Amino acid sequence: MNGLLIIDKPKGLTSHDVVARIRRILKTKRVGHTGTLDPFATGVMVVLIGQATRLAQFLDKDEKEYEAVIRFGFETDTGDLSGKPTGDHGLPDDELARRVREADWKDILARFRGDLMQVPPMYSAKKIEGKKLYELARKGQMIERKAVPVTVRELELLALDQPPACTVRIRVACSAGTYIRALAEDIGRSVGVGAHLSELRRTRAGRFEISQAVTIEALGSLLDPSSSIIPMSEAAAHLREFVLTSDRTAKTKNGLSTRTDEALENGEAVRMLDEQGELIAIGEYISSEKIVQPKVVFG
Repeated sequence: MNGLLIIDKPKGLTSHDVVARIRRILKTKRVGHTGTLDPFATGVMVVLIGQATRLAQFLDKDEKEYEAVIRFGFETDTGDLSGKPTGDHGLPDDELARRVREADWKDILARFRGDLMQVPPMYSAKKIEGKKLYELARKGQMIERKAVPVTVRELELLALDQPPACTVRIRVACSAGTYIRALAEDIGRSVGVGAHLSELRRTRAGRFEISQAVTIEALGSLLDPSSSIIPMSEAAAHLREFVLTSDRTAKTKNGLSTRTDEALENGEAVRMLDEQGELIAIGEYISSEKIVQPKVVFG
């Protein structure tokens, strides 16, 4: 049993919880995932089954797309609704709503499009010196974090809500590793009233969209849950195709490289297929030798 499942993660479960449930439903232990979602977040979660767990390194850097709700008025220690308020601007709802409504949203959103430097939140799974930041934060420890480059390719305003919620709904298409909580806080500071993330739904991870996703409940109700698994060859479809001749297939499985005159970029990852279209390996092109070297071999 090898391939991918696109799960619509429900609110309240950790990504680890989702993996545990998929293991029970499929009756298999070899299950992983790409792109952790916080417990309060919902939406697209790419789950890897069997040998597909070895594809994680080629999928976890894919662009992500989200719909998010930002609530204005105060920040929290986690940057989202699960945290404790860290400050209140003391504004009545009508004044808060006026400031949000009259903000120059065209200008504000423009500031956060493109290549940015973003400081990872303390409540995040990012590791520094082998320790996860959220584990340090729960102990009351705050450490200096270096800003990291991220890219927000698209950012648009979907809706402005009036009191008592005083929220905005946005759509974000961004590079892997972008923290939407940090983006929400920065947008709040630009408005001048403070804000935190109150809802988050991932609608796309790479080429996999929410329309392809199945809920855990629906998966568990199927007579054959494995029928929802996407084949590994499709899972790696974002990589360029490199078709092996029949005499190179077995050699590739043994880790031997294949010469090529194809126009590939040095270091480019390609999916190495046999003549029937089955995924044999993920290879890397080495321009100095004009070869594709298998890096991860399947089967």
